[in-house]
Amino acid sequence: MLVDRWLQNPQALDKASLAVVYEIIEKWRERLYSISWFMRCVSETVARMANEEENCKGRFWEGRFKSQALLDGAALLSCMAYVDLNPLRASLEQDLIDSDFTSIQQRLYDVAKYKNNKNKDEKRLQSRVNKQRQIKTLLRLSSLPEAPLMPFSGSAQSSEHCALPFSRSDYFDLVDRTGRLFCEHKTGFIADTVPPILERFGVDAKHWLQHIKFFNLNYSFCIGRVERMRHFVAIADRGLGKGLSSAAKIFH
Repeated sequence: MLVDRWLQNPQALDKASLAVVYEIIEKWRERLYSISWFMRCVSETVARMANEEENCKGRFWEGRFKSQALLDGAALLSCMAYVDLNPLRASLEQDLIDSDFTSIQQRLYDVAKYKNNKNKDEKRLQSRVNKQRQIKTLLRLSSLPEAPLMPFSGSAQSSEHCALPFSRSDYFDLVDRTGRLFCEHKTGFIADTVPPILERFGVDAKHWLQHIKFFNLNYSFCIGRVERMRHFVAIADRGLGKGLSSAAKIFH
């Protein structure tokens, strides 16, 4: 009410009321750029929806979120693969096509939807995406805008703010091979023929699988090559935390 009155006529408020208004505005500004506040709102909303659906109470999320700075293209590549392979790593699915609500599934669908003659897998993919859209309609979410996935550029020199600095085919190949190793419960190398995307970004293929399995646990608040991590903590005026040995092992 007080802020509404201020919006209508700021001169109508006394000094004490104005001080309260400015205090409220400052708090709102902090929340607008706070990742913690954003995640709190998202998590609470999802938890309430899930508890209502299951007719239960209590915590929905296992633990608090982690915010980690991705300092270079190799770190970005690792994080993307880690997130896209979550359903396979958790043994919830056995195929990228069946990994609902993932970016990799959407990217595969974006390729398949323009084909006139779809094969069996592409038809299955289309069916799963259509079911997701039906769920959004039932939840009255279909009218909300969706942010588009960032495009691939195919160039390691591209700015990560404009396009992903690797090709779509290379990324598909990498995620597919890594996913097959997860499903087959192997612990060795990714393959004898290393995908070009790993070589180009200086990632050690011998340690790639373990790196992706424990990506979220091996680092504290920044991920990248050792020199990038040291530079980042110096700017942020923070301790390095864990991750230095993991970075030295995986990133050349």
